[in-house]
Amino acid sequence: MLNPLQRRMLRRRLVQTIPVLVLATFSVFMLLKLLPGDVAITIAGENATVERIEEIRESRGLNDPLLVQYGNWVWRALHGDLSQSFLSGEEVGTTLLRVFPNTLFIVCYAILISVLIGVPLGMLAAARSGGLIDRLVMMLSSAGVALPNFWIAMIFVMIFALNRAWFPATGFVAPSENLAGAIWHATLPAVALAASGIAEVARQLRSSLVEILHSQHFRTLHAKGLPFGTILWKHGLRNVSVNLLTVISLLVNRTLAATVVVEVVFAIPGMGNTIVNATLQRDFPVVQGAVLAMVLTVVTVNLVTDMLYSVLDPRISQR
Repeated sequence: MLNPLQRRMLRRRLVQTIPVLVLATFSVFMLLKLLPGDVAITIAGENATVERIEEIRESRGLNDPLLVQYGNWVWRALHGDLSQSFLSGEEVGTTLLRVFPNTLFIVCYAILISVLIGVPLGMLAAARSGGLIDRLVMMLSSAGVALPNFWIAMIFVMIFALNRAWFPATGFVAPSENLAGAIWHATLPAVALAASGIAEVARQLRSSLVEILHSQHFRTLHAKGLPFGTILWKHGLRNVSVNLLTVISLLVNRTLAATVVVEVVFAIPGMGNTIVNATLQRDFPVVQGAVLAMVLTVVTVNLVTDMLYSVLDPRISQR
């Protein structure tokens, strides 16, 4: 159960998310309207009559002022209606329920890889601060941050899918159908997404630990005879837990955005592919619904992070 301070912080954060949701959805809505072409012609077909095109515009509300169109979409979304796809006629909510779990699985897989590899690398670099291992880890981390995810994804496809045939080049298996198959299909895209995550976790953790390990408190612990490994794992990692949580939460948001391109490279039926295809076809309801789902995910991750902050450091909930 949340204490009164935590509940107050949660209410404040929820209120602060409202402008974020409005700004994100409105910005995407306006940018979609700036795309060249006419969605009514796309729906009706190139050979449709002017009367048919005008009928579609009227029935879809495309002749309404932009603010009215956006307001109607918000009103329906508040009542759980994300409208229907202009092209397929499928409910947007149904589409999202089919593709969003695939994206979340890959994101969670990538974050797990980032933490499991990045944390030991960061601690190893901190323990060998200034040495060869530290310089090597920092060099690899710089490369991981600099290299684009989509480029790493294409290299992985060439090496591990086309040349070696160790992993599939495209496609996806839902975890609910076959967990082992889902992991096998998701490994290459998850590792491609995790490359920058590993680098970021290692860099940030190393910097935080080096500062703490050189503090008077840890010199005292070492003078009392505590083994360095115990100091590093038990005391050092606990003291940087808030910083590490911040890095992971930012990494979740960044990885979710990066899946848009990586899913296209691996032909994964997830949110990325859905957004790209819907944008090219000017299928506004699908793009709006997908953006709303991703923004809500980011907001939820930030709220959970804030709650965990208050657990790790109760002083934060008093601010």
